[in-house]
Amino acid sequence: MSWLLFAFSGPLLWAVSFHIDKYLVERYFKKSPVAILMVFTALIGLVMLPFIWWFRPQVLSLPWSNTLVMMASGILYMAAMLFYLHALQSEEASIVAPLFQISPLFGYLLAYLVLGEILTHTQMAGAALIVFGALTLTIRPGVRRSKKIKKSLVLWMLACTFALALSSVIFKFFAVQDEYWMTTFWTYVGHAIFGVGILCVPSYWRQLVALMRKNTRAVLQVNAANELINLGGGLGVSYATILAPVSLVQAISSTTILFVFLFGILLTIFLPKFAKEDLSRKNLLLKGAAAVLITIGVIVINKT
Repeated sequence: MSWLLFAFSGPLLWAVSFHIDKYLVERYFKKSPVAILMVFTALIGLVMLPFIWWFRPQVLSLPWSNTLVMMASGILYMAAMLFYLHALQSEEASIVAPLFQISPLFGYLLAYLVLGEILTHTQMAGAALIVFGALTLTIRPGVRRSKKIKKSLVLWMLACTFALALSSVIFKFFAVQDEYWMTTFWTYVGHAIFGVGILCVPSYWRQLVALMRKNTRAVLQVNAANELINLGGGLGVSYATILAPVSLVQAISSTTILFVFLFGILLTIFLPKFAKEDLSRKNLLLKGAAAVLITIGVIVINKT
Protein backbone atom coordinates (compact mmCIF):
# COMPACT_ATOMS: atom_id res chain seq x y z
CA MET A 1 0.00 0.00 0.00
CA SER A 2 1.84 3.07 -1.29
CA TRP A 3 0.02 5.47 1.05
CA LEU A 4 1.95 3.94 3.96
CA LEU A 5 5.21 5.26 2.51
CA PHE A 6 3.83 8.81 2.48
CA ALA A 7 2.23 8.43 5.92
CA PHE A 8 5.49 7.26 7.50
CA SER A 9 7.47 10.06 5.85
CA GLY A 10 5.93 12.48 8.36
CA PRO A 11 7.02 10.71 11.57
CA LEU A 12 10.45 9.96 10.12
CA LEU A 13 11.17 13.53 9.03
CA TRP A 14 9.62 15.15 12.10
CA ALA A 15 11.78 12.96 14.34
CA VAL A 16 14.85 14.20 12.45
CA SER A 17 13.61 17.76 12.97
CA PHE A 18 13.33 17.22 16.73
CA HIS A 19 17.02 16.34 16.89
CA ILE A 20 17.99 19.27 14.64
CA ASP A 21 16.12 21.59 17.01
CA LYS A 22 18.00 20.04 19.92
CA TYR A 23 21.31 20.49 18.06
CA LEU A 24 20.56 24.17 17.39
CA VAL A 25 19.64 24.77 21.01
CA GLU A 26 22.72 22.97 22.34
CA ARG A 27 25.17 24.47 19.83
CA TYR A 28 24.03 28.06 19.47
CA PHE A 29 21.41 28.77 22.15
CA LYS A 30 22.58 26.91 25.25
CA LYS A 31 23.14 30.18 27.10
CA SER A 32 21.18 32.48 24.79
CA PRO A 33 17.45 33.18 24.70
CA VAL A 34 15.76 30.59 22.45
CA ALA A 35 13.32 33.33 21.40
CA ILE A 36 15.95 34.38 18.84
CA LEU A 37 15.47 31.05 17.05
CA MET A 38 11.80 31.95 16.49
CA VAL A 39 12.84 34.85 14.25
CA PHE A 40 13.89 32.35 11.57
CA THR A 41 10.51 30.59 11.75
CA ALA A 42 8.76 33.94 11.42
CA LEU A 43 10.83 34.76 8.33
CA ILE A 44 9.63 31.58 6.61
CA GLY A 45 6.03 32.71 7.08
CA LEU A 46 6.88 36.19 5.81
CA VAL A 47 8.45 34.75 2.65
CA MET A 48 5.30 32.71 1.97
CA LEU A 49 2.91 35.69 2.09
CA PRO A 50 3.50 37.05 -1.47
CA PHE A 51 3.04 33.59 -2.98
CA ILE A 52 -0.26 32.98 -1.16
CA TRP A 53 -1.48 36.48 -2.06
CA TRP A 54 -0.64 35.84 -5.72
CA PHE A 55 -2.50 32.51 -5.57
CA ARG A 56 -5.48 33.87 -3.57
CA PRO A 57 -5.71 37.69 -3.91
CA GLN A 58 -9.05 37.52 -2.07
CA VAL A 59 -7.13 37.20 1.21
CA LEU A 60 -7.26 40.99 1.59
CA SER A 61 -11.04 41.09 1.30
CA LEU A 62 -11.82 39.24 4.55
CA PRO A 63 -13.45 41.11 7.47
CA TRP A 64 -10.91 42.54 9.85
CA SER A 65 -12.55 40.80 12.81
CA ASN A 66 -11.81 37.45 11.16
CA THR A 67 -8.25 38.33 10.18
CA LEU A 68 -7.40 39.50 13.72
CA VAL A 69 -8.46 36.14 15.19
CA MET A 70 -6.55 34.29 12.45
CA MET A 71 -3.44 36.31 13.27
CA ALA A 72 -3.95 35.43 16.94
CA SER A 73 -3.87 31.77 15.88
CA GLY A 74 -0.46 32.33 14.28
CA ILE A 75 0.84 34.15 17.38
CA LEU A 76 -0.37 31.28 19.59
CA TYR A 77 1.45 28.77 17.39
CA MET A 78 4.70 30.73 17.68
CA ALA A 79 4.27 31.01 21.45
CA ALA A 80 3.78 27.22 21.61
CA MET A 81 7.03 26.66 19.71
CA LEU A 82 8.83 29.07 22.05
CA PHE A 83 7.65 27.08 25.08
CA TYR A 84 8.81 23.90 23.32
CA LEU A 85 12.30 25.32 22.73
CA HIS A 86 12.53 26.31 26.40
CA ALA A 87 11.73 22.69 27.28
CA LEU A 88 14.46 21.49 24.89
CA GLN A 89 17.00 23.66 26.70
CA SER A 90 16.59 21.57 29.83
CA GLU A 91 15.79 18.03 28.67
CA GLU A 92 16.50 15.29 26.11
CA ALA A 93 14.59 15.42 22.82
CA SER A 94 13.26 11.90 23.43
CA ILE A 95 11.52 13.10 26.63
CA VAL A 96 10.24 16.40 25.24
CA ALA A 97 8.85 14.89 22.02
CA PRO A 98 6.29 12.51 23.59
CA LEU A 99 4.88 15.32 25.73
CA PHE A 100 3.49 16.80 22.52
CA GLN A 101 0.92 14.00 22.68
CA ILE A 102 -0.87 15.93 25.46
CA SER A 103 -2.04 18.33 22.74
CA PRO A 104 -4.88 16.04 21.51
CA LEU A 105 -6.39 16.11 25.01
CA PHE A 106 -6.54 19.91 24.97
CA GLY A 107 -7.63 19.75 21.33
CA TYR A 108 -10.64 17.58 22.05
CA LEU A 109 -11.66 19.75 25.00
CA LEU A 110 -11.35 23.02 23.05
CA ALA A 111 -13.00 21.48 19.97
CA TYR A 112 -15.98 20.55 22.17
CA LEU A 113 -16.25 24.09 23.55
CA VAL A 114 -15.62 25.95 20.28
CA LEU A 115 -16.69 23.58 17.49
CA GLY A 116 -19.25 21.45 19.33
CA GLU A 117 -17.32 18.19 18.78
CA ILE A 118 -18.29 15.54 21.34
CA LEU A 119 -15.89 13.07 22.94
CA THR A 120 -16.79 9.39 23.05
CA HIS A 121 -15.90 7.10 25.96
CA THR A 122 -13.24 5.50 23.77
CA GLN A 123 -11.65 8.87 23.04
CA MET A 124 -11.62 9.75 26.75
CA ALA A 125 -9.92 6.43 27.50
CA GLY A 126 -7.30 7.16 24.83
CA ALA A 127 -6.73 10.63 26.24
CA ALA A 128 -6.18 9.15 29.72
CA LEU A 129 -3.53 6.79 28.31
CA ILE A 130 -1.77 9.73 26.64
CA VAL A 131 -1.65 11.80 29.83
CA PHE A 132 -0.46 8.84 31.92
CA GLY A 133 2.25 7.97 29.41
CA ALA A 134 3.37 11.60 29.18
CA LEU A 135 3.62 11.94 32.95
CA THR A 136 5.58 8.69 33.11
CA LEU A 137 8.26 10.28 30.93
CA THR A 138 8.94 12.93 33.58
CA ILE A 139 10.10 10.27 36.06
CA ARG A 140 13.89 10.23 36.46
CA PRO A 141 15.31 6.77 37.36
CA GLY A 142 17.98 6.83 40.07
CA VAL A 143 17.11 10.39 41.17
CA ARG A 144 15.88 11.23 44.67
CA ARG A 145 12.10 10.97 44.99
CA SER A 146 11.67 14.72 45.45
CA LYS A 147 13.40 15.37 42.14
CA LYS A 148 11.98 12.62 40.00
CA ILE A 149 9.34 14.80 38.34
CA LYS A 150 10.65 17.92 36.61
CA LYS A 151 7.83 20.37 37.22
CA SER A 152 9.34 23.04 34.98
CA LEU A 153 9.37 20.66 32.00
CA VAL A 154 5.74 19.69 32.60
CA LEU A 155 4.68 23.35 32.89
CA TRP A 156 6.53 24.38 29.70
CA MET A 157 4.96 21.55 27.72
CA LEU A 158 1.47 22.05 29.19
CA ALA A 159 1.66 25.68 28.07
CA CYS A 160 3.02 24.59 24.69
CA THR A 161 0.38 21.95 24.00
CA PHE A 162 -2.50 24.15 25.18
CA ALA A 163 -1.42 27.04 22.93
CA LEU A 164 -0.88 24.61 20.05
CA ALA A 165 -4.32 23.03 20.50
CA LEU A 166 -6.06 26.42 20.74
CA SER A 167 -4.24 27.62 17.63
CA SER A 168 -5.33 24.48 15.74
CA VAL A 169 -8.98 24.83 16.77
CA ILE A 170 -9.05 28.49 15.69
CA PHE A 171 -7.38 27.57 12.39
CA LYS A 172 -9.89 24.79 11.69
CA PHE A 173 -12.85 27.04 12.51
CA PHE A 174 -11.81 29.69 9.99
CA ALA A 175 -10.32 27.30 7.40
CA VAL A 176 -13.73 25.63 7.06
CA GLN A 177 -15.53 28.96 7.00
CA ASP A 178 -13.20 31.19 4.95
CA GLU A 179 -11.01 28.72 2.96
CA TYR A 180 -7.70 27.08 3.78
CA TRP A 181 -5.25 29.38 1.98
CA MET A 182 -6.88 32.57 3.28
CA THR A 183 -6.59 31.30 6.84
CA THR A 184 -3.01 30.20 6.23
CA PHE A 185 -2.10 33.69 4.91
CA TRP A 186 -3.26 35.53 8.03
CA THR A 187 -1.79 32.87 10.30
CA TYR A 188 1.60 33.56 8.70
CA VAL A 189 1.01 37.28 9.31
CA GLY A 190 0.66 36.34 12.99
CA HIS A 191 3.99 34.49 12.77
CA ALA A 192 5.63 37.61 11.33
CA ILE A 193 4.14 39.84 14.04
CA PHE A 194 5.54 37.52 16.71
CA GLY A 195 8.97 37.68 15.07
CA VAL A 196 8.86 41.48 14.90
CA GLY A 197 7.90 41.56 18.59
CA ILE A 198 11.02 39.54 19.43
CA LEU A 199 13.23 41.89 17.41
CA CYS A 200 11.76 44.88 19.26
CA VAL A 201 13.41 43.64 22.46
CA PRO A 202 16.86 45.37 22.41
CA SER A 203 18.73 42.50 24.11
CA TYR A 204 17.32 39.94 21.63
CA TRP A 205 18.24 42.15 18.68
CA ARG A 206 21.83 42.56 19.89
CA GLN A 207 22.25 38.83 20.46
CA LEU A 208 20.77 37.99 17.05
CA VAL A 209 23.21 40.39 15.33
CA ALA A 210 26.13 38.90 17.28
CA LEU A 211 25.03 35.35 16.42
CA MET A 212 24.68 36.12 12.71
CA ARG A 213 28.08 37.80 12.56
CA LYS A 214 29.76 34.83 14.18
CA ASN A 215 27.84 31.88 12.67
CA THR A 216 25.92 33.26 9.68
CA ARG A 217 26.33 30.36 7.27
CA ALA A 218 25.95 27.58 9.84
CA VAL A 219 22.79 28.99 11.45
CA LEU A 220 21.10 29.78 8.14
CA GLN A 221 21.98 26.45 6.55
CA VAL A 222 20.82 24.33 9.48
CA ASN A 223 17.59 26.30 9.86
CA ALA A 224 16.87 26.12 6.13
CA ALA A 225 17.44 22.35 6.15
CA ASN A 226 15.18 21.99 9.18
CA GLU A 227 12.34 23.92 7.53
CA LEU A 228 12.63 21.81 4.37
CA ILE A 229 12.51 18.62 6.43
CA ASN A 230 9.36 19.81 8.21
CA LEU A 231 7.81 20.79 4.89
CA GLY A 232 8.58 17.37 3.39
CA GLY A 233 6.99 15.58 6.33
CA GLY A 234 3.88 17.72 6.17
CA LEU A 235 3.48 17.23 2.43
CA GLY A 236 3.92 13.46 2.74
CA VAL A 237 1.27 13.15 5.45
CA SER A 238 -1.11 15.49 3.59
CA TYR A 239 -0.80 13.37 0.44
CA ALA A 240 -1.37 10.19 2.48
CA THR A 241 -4.70 11.55 3.72
CA ILE A 242 -5.86 11.71 0.09
CA LEU A 243 -5.08 8.02 -0.41
CA ALA A 244 -6.24 6.61 2.95
CA PRO A 245 -8.59 7.40 5.88
CA VAL A 246 -7.38 10.38 7.89
CA SER A 247 -7.70 8.45 11.16
CA LEU A 248 -5.22 5.82 9.94
CA VAL A 249 -2.72 8.46 8.84
CA GLN A 250 -3.02 10.27 12.16
CA ALA A 251 -2.43 7.03 14.03
CA ILE A 252 0.75 6.45 12.05
CA SER A 253 1.85 10.06 12.68
CA SER A 254 1.81 9.32 16.41
CA THR A 255 4.81 7.02 15.89
CA THR A 256 7.02 10.13 15.66
CA ILE A 257 8.05 9.61 19.28
CA LEU A 258 9.30 6.10 18.49
CA PHE A 259 11.53 7.43 15.71
CA VAL A 260 12.79 10.17 18.05
CA PHE A 261 13.89 7.48 20.50
CA LEU A 262 15.49 5.39 17.75
CA PHE A 263 17.40 8.29 16.19
CA GLY A 264 18.51 9.46 19.64
CA ILE A 265 19.95 6.03 20.44
CA LEU A 266 21.68 5.76 17.05
CA LEU A 267 23.20 9.25 17.35
CA THR A 268 24.42 8.54 20.87
CA ILE A 269 26.12 5.33 19.73
CA PHE A 270 27.56 6.44 16.40
CA LEU A 271 27.67 10.27 16.59
CA PRO A 272 27.79 11.17 20.29
CA LYS A 273 29.01 14.62 19.28
CA PHE A 274 25.48 15.48 18.08
CA ALA A 275 23.33 13.75 20.70
CA LYS A 276 23.61 12.32 24.18
CA GLU A 277 20.79 10.11 25.37
CA ASP A 278 20.65 8.23 28.67
CA LEU A 279 21.08 4.60 27.57
CA SER A 280 20.74 2.99 30.99
CA ARG A 281 18.50 -0.06 31.04
CA LYS A 282 16.00 1.47 33.47
CA ASN A 283 15.71 4.64 31.45
CA LEU A 284 15.23 2.82 28.15
CA LEU A 285 12.58 0.54 29.65
CA LEU A 286 10.75 3.51 31.15
CA LYS A 287 10.81 5.46 27.90
CA GLY A 288 9.74 2.43 25.91
CA ALA A 289 6.79 1.73 28.21
CA ALA A 290 5.70 5.38 28.10
CA ALA A 291 6.00 5.47 24.30
CA VAL A 292 3.82 2.37 24.02
CA LEU A 293 1.16 3.86 26.30
CA ILE A 294 1.09 7.14 24.37
CA THR A 295 0.97 5.42 20.99
CA ILE A 296 -1.86 3.13 22.11
CA GLY A 297 -3.75 6.16 23.42
CA VAL A 298 -3.43 8.04 20.13
CA ILE A 299 -4.46 4.96 18.14
CA VAL A 300 -7.49 4.40 20.37
CA ILE A 301 -8.59 8.01 19.88
CA ASN A 302 -8.12 7.91 16.14
CA LYS A 303 -9.96 4.58 15.75
CA THR A 304 -13.26 6.19 16.76
